[in-house]
Amino acid sequence: MKTYTYSDLDKSQIKKLCERPAVQFDKIAPVVQEIIENVKEKGDAALRDYTLKFDGFAPKNMIMGVPAINDIELSEEKRKAFDTAFNNIYSFHRAQRPRKLVVETMPGVICSREARPIQSVGLYVPGGTAVLPSTVLMLGIPAMIAECPVRVMATPPAKDGSIAPEILYCAALTGMTHIVKAGGAQAVAAMAYGTESIPKVNKIFGPGNQYVTCAKMLLQQSDALVSIDMPAGPSEVLVIADDKADAEFLAADLLSQAEHGGDSQVFFVTTSKELLDKTLAEVDKQLELLPRHEAARKALSNSSALLTETMAEAIEFSNEWAPEHLIISAENAAQYSSQILNAGSVFLGKWTPESAGDYASGTNHTLPTSGYAAMYSGVSLDSFYKLITFQELTEDGLRNLGPTVEVMAEAEGLEAHKQAVTRRLNRLSNS
Repeated sequence: MKTYTYSDLDKSQIKKLCERPAVQFDKIAPVVQEIIENVKEKGDAALRDYTLKFDGFAPKNMIMGVPAINDIELSEEKRKAFDTAFNNIYSFHRAQRPRKLVVETMPGVICSREARPIQSVGLYVPGGTAVLPSTVLMLGIPAMIAECPVRVMATPPAKDGSIAPEILYCAALTGMTHIVKAGGAQAVAAMAYGTESIPKVNKIFGPGNQYVTCAKMLLQQSDALVSIDMPAGPSEVLVIADDKADAEFLAADLLSQAEHGGDSQVFFVTTSKELLDKTLAEVDKQLELLPRHEAARKALSNSSALLTETMAEAIEFSNEWAPEHLIISAENAAQYSSQILNAGSVFLGKWTPESAGDYASGTNHTLPTSGYAAMYSGVSLDSFYKLITFQELTEDGLRNLGPTVEVMAEAEGLEAHKQAVTRRLNRLSNS
C-alpha cells in the first residue's frame, strides 16, 4: 500500500488521490452491445448460446422452478445462518415501509403521496469466483416486502447446469417467482427485454463484473424501458482509525475487502503513525493465510494509506473519497456519525466489522461505489417502489387556488391551461 501524509498534500493532490481507476467501458461496450442486440432479437436461443459459451452449459429450459425449501440439500448449520440473516434483514427493511402522506396545502386543496410496488424486478446474483447467497437475501427480501408481483432472479449455472443449494435456499426464502439459469450481460439483456420464457422487468438490481455493469448502463439508455439500481464498480472500503484501534482487527477489515478481487479498492486512514506501521505489518502477516491471497495482494498493490493529524482531517478526506463502506474504528465512534456526509454504509466501533453488514446485521450490502456515494443511496425498500402523487380540489379549493393558476398560465402564454381553470370558476359563479 502506498502511504501519504495528509498535511503534505494540496487540494489537487487530494483530488487525485480520490480518483478511482477508470473502467474502460468504451473498450467493452461494442461487445456488450452485440450481446444485447442478439438477445433482443433471438431471445432464449441467443441466451442459451451465450450460456454455453461463457458458462460451459446450455440448459434446455432457461427458467427453472423455485424448489420447496425442504427439498433443498443444505446442512442445518447453513439453514440456521441464512434464517438468522433473513430475519435481521427482513426486520430492518420492513421498518422502512412507506406511509401515505396527506397535506392540505391550502383550504380545499388536498395533496397526497402513496407508494406502489414496481411490478416486475430483475435481481442479478453473480457467480463465477464466488457463490453469493447473501445477495439473494439483500435483493429478494425488500422485493418481497414491497410485494413486487414478478421477481426474476438470474444467476450463472455451474458447468453441470446446477445452481448452488445456498442460492436456491435463499431464493425459496425470499419467494422468487422465476430463476434464470444464466449470467453476464446476456442475462441482464434477457431480463430487460424479456424472452419467450423470461418476463420483461421494469428495474434491474444487483452487482456484477464490468460486462454486467456496462450492460445495465447501456440498457438503461436503450429502448428496453428499464431502470437500474445504481452505477456500480469494484467493491471498496475506507477504514478510519484513531490511536486506540486494534491493528489485528484493522488488517482483517482491509483484507476482507481486498479479497473480493484485484480491482477492489482499499484505503486506510489513521491519526497514528505507530498504528499505521503495525497495521501494515499485520496485513502482510494475515495475507499469507488467505486462500484468495493473490487477488488480495493485487488489490493492496493499488491501495493507499493516509496519515492525518486529527480525526476531523480523516473524516474530511473520507467525505471527499465517498466510500462504499466506511469503518470508523475509534473511541466513541458514534460521535462522528453526524459528520459523515458521503458513504454507502458506515460501521461504527472496533466490534463492527464490515462483514456484519455484508451478511446479516440487517442493512443492505448493495451500495454505490466509485465515489457515487456522494449522490446515490444504497438499495433499500424504497428502491422497489414508485411514489405517486395525488391531488383533489373541492369547490372552495378551486376558488382559492384558481386565480393563482390563471395568472401563472397567462404568464407562460398557455391559454388552454388558463381556460381549464377559468371555465370551472365561471361554472361555480353561475351556480
